[in-house]
Amino acid sequence: MVAYPRDWKEGTIGDLFNVSAGGDVKKQWYSKYRTQSHPYEIFSNGIENRGLYGYTSTAVYAGNAVTVTARGTIGQAFYRERAFDAIIRLLVLSPKNDNIKPKFYEYFINSQVIFEKENTGVPQLTAPKIKEKAVPILGGDEQESIIDALSKFDTYIDDLAELIEKKRGIRDGALADLINGRIRLDNFNGEWEKTTIGACADILQGGTPNTANMTYWKGDIIWVTPSEITKLKGMYISDSERKITSAGLQNSSAQILPVGTILLCSRATIGELAIAKKQMATNQGFKNLICRNGVDNIFMAYLLTTLKGIMISKAIGTTFLEISKTALSEIEIVIPQFQEQRAIASVLTAMDEEIEALEIERDKMIQIREGAMDDLLTGRVRLTR
Repeated sequence: MVAYPRDWKEGTIGDLFNVSAGGDVKKQWYSKYRTQSHPYEIFSNGIENRGLYGYTSTAVYAGNAVTVTARGTIGQAFYRERAFDAIIRLLVLSPKNDNIKPKFYEYFINSQVIFEKENTGVPQLTAPKIKEKAVPILGGDEQESIIDALSKFDTYIDDLAELIEKKRGIRDGALADLINGRIRLDNFNGEWEKTTIGACADILQGGTPNTANMTYWKGDIIWVTPSEITKLKGMYISDSERKITSAGLQNSSAQILPVGTILLCSRATIGELAIAKKQMATNQGFKNLICRNGVDNIFMAYLLTTLKGIMISKAIGTTFLEISKTALSEIEIVIPQFQEQRAIASVLTAMDEEIEALEIERDKMIQIREGAMDDLLTGRVRLTR
């Protein structure tokens, strides 16, 4: 039980809010798009885009309320400033008096309230259940101060997210233009060479030992699976969740790969890749590329990211799709001379590093905000008035 400050009281959501549940879509009022005659938003139990479903000509709820998802992913609260409609049993919390600031309780519900999940069926949250949830009761002025402090975090994080997306768009455009030679860097004007992936790199198949022999998985050789590649935020990988022994490696068709090898997923998540920063081995879900002299591995990795659609189109299989070593090696590419490859790789790497730094800053700020929310919403830290 949370120990609130002495001048705070404990109540329930039902004490502070009238709770109702959204109904069906009113088709006679509905529009997929916002128009002059359909200016009000309709919200459902979704999380993406804050649950926006469409637009309506008639607002059922006056705004200055909180909605809480009640089906599927339950318990996600969103403050709704303007008039709106709610559908598909989305719960709407409307304050009973002006001293209750719904935005404060959006923060509190998302940070402090735990909703029990049912063991069977689709998780659901009912109006009677949410009314029972304990919440603090404090002065409206202090609620506003806490809202103001946390909103500053939200604004900064949102601005970072917007900047990251903008930088990604610029980077993606630069990738497409530079890798295909549509835009040339200064001081480079030589002809590009038509070739194939197989002519530019040795392609080594990954392999998996007998997975039933648990002694194979108590070694120190880094062992990479495709799922670890899909989790990466950047292009490089230096460790894995599993380590294999030399005996396990010998029992497979895999081999230790040198630093700089491009680990290319050839099954399921075809075209996803990473560059090895340490020696490691991979399972059978990879075609691993070791670039030959005259081919920069970072440039090749960027080039391969633009060929994902081609790889998928060449994949075959009944149980799962996989691109073969032969099909991969025969894909035609056009590349510049080595020095231009390195220059292009350097430009794109700098862009990726800038984006990564912004993502680290955003993630750090999210952690700081979470700590601040926990302190402010429980009264452990009080704001000066």
